Amino acid sequence: MTVSLKRRIVPSALSANFAQLSRDINLIQKAGAESVQIDVMDGHFVPNITVGPVVIEALRKETSIFLDVHLMIENPLKYVEVFARAGSNLLTLHFEACSNAKEAIQVVKKLGVQVGMAIRPKTQADVLFPLLDQLDYALVMTVEPGFGGQVFMPEMLEKVKALRARLDKSGKPCELQVDGGINLKTARSSAEAGATSLVAGSAVFGAKDPAQAFKEIQKLVQ
Repeated sequence: MTVSLKRRIVPSALSANFAQLSRDINLIQKAGAESVQIDVMDGHFVPNITVGPVVIEALRKETSIFLDVHLMIENPLKYVEVFARAGSNLLTLHFEACSNAKEAIQVVKKLGVQVGMAIRPKTQADVLFPLLDQLDYALVMTVEPGFGGQVFMPEMLEKVKALRARLDKSGKPCELQVDGGINLKTARSSAEAGATSLVAGSAVFGAKDPAQAFKEIQKLVQ
């Protein structure tokens, strides 16, 4: 059974101008973006530090866009409640940071927000198989998490294909997301492999005209 899901580009704010974050997000929303990803990094789970819940709260006051918050942090359950209260619409945790992934999913669900589970490049896709019926998003990292502008790892598409096959067989309406190195070329191959939610950072916000860049990639995957 194949589930029909709309393919969408999700701009990553990691590549936006942090001094003009709400401006940049509103710009791509006007261009047609339905959601934006906010990468939260703690300097421990990944070697970089970005933003906390205070930024999510500030953005929520400035934009109505769906806030896809990717928690690349240790001990995520310690912080999910504050991120949910701040205005997140989706909280994606890393499988590798959860001692009990099923329990973590239920904790997030009880907060009234959507829940996602991400895997790093070294983690096999099958760890997500038992969780798909509980998830809103399954995220395959196509670069090592931590920094924007990295080169796409094409071998990760085998994980996308495996998860797509599993989702189609079960009929579960879970979004299959890819994140890292997404541009005009890799967006096409990711969509063909079965991804429905494609996170693009530098390919959008690093372009001279981010709105136009978003439209071009979105048109391609549609």
